Amino acid sequence: MAPTVTFVPGFMQRGEAWEPVARALAERYRVRCLDFTTWTFEERLAEILGTAKPQGAAVGYSMGGRIALHAALREPDTFRGLALIGVSAGVDDAEQRRRVDDELATWIERHPIEEVVERWERQPVFATQSEELRAAQRPGRLSHEPRELARLLRSAGQGATPPVWDRLRELRCPVLLMAGEHDERYVEAARRMAGRIPQAEVRIVPAAGHAPQLEQPRLIAELLDEYLIERGLVERDP
Repeated sequence: MAPTVTFVPGFMQRGEAWEPVARALAERYRVRCLDFTTWTFEERLAEILGTAKPQGAAVGYSMGGRIALHAALREPDTFRGLALIGVSAGVDDAEQRRRVDDELATWIERHPIEEVVERWERQPVFATQSEELRAAQRPGRLSHEPRELARLLRSAGQGATPPVWDRLRELRCPVLLMAGEHDERYVEAARRMAGRIPQAEVRIVPAAGHAPQLEQPRLIAELLDEYLIERGLVERDP
C-alpha cells in the first residue's frame, strides 16, 4: 500500500475540518482525514500511529499536531514526514496551564454543548476568522459531548502534555512548521522549534491567525504539496 498523508484535527474538531485542504491534495496523493474515536492523550497517540503506517506523512493542527509530534518521538521510524500547524513543543508554565485547563474542563462538563461552543468561538485566537467560517465549523464542534471534551482537555491539554523541547533533536523525519502571521505565539514557537529539529523549515502564512488551514486552505495545500515533493516524502499517485 502506498504511503498516506494523514490529516489530524485539533481539539473540538472532526476530521472533516481538514477536507478543503485534503481534497486539493487528493488529486495527487492518498489522503485520510483522521476522525478520532478516543478521548485521552495516549489513545489518540495510538490512533495516529495506527493510521500513519506504512511510513506515511502526518499533518496536524494545534492539539492534534502536538499529539502527532509526540507520536513521532515515540516511534521515529513510523513517519516519513511531519507538518505541524499552530503547534508548540510545550509551555513554560505547565502547572499554571494545567490549573487553567482543569478549571475550563470543569466548566465544560457542567454546561450544554451549545454554550461550550459559544465560549470556545469567542477566544481571541479565532478573532481573524469570519463569522461565515466559524459557522461552517460549528456543526462539527456541536457534535461533541461536553464530558468527553473535558476528559480530553485534562489528558491532552497543554498543561497535561510534557514539554519536549529537549527531545526535538531526536526527530528523524523532515518537519514543516507553519503558523498564521497573526498568531504571534505560534510563529515564535515554530521558529524556536526549527532551531532544535535536525530537518526543519518554517512557513509563515499571510493573512491568517491560529488556523491558517481554515482561512487559507488553498495556500496550505500548495505549501504541503511543495514540501512533499521537494522532500520526496510521499509519491504522487500516477
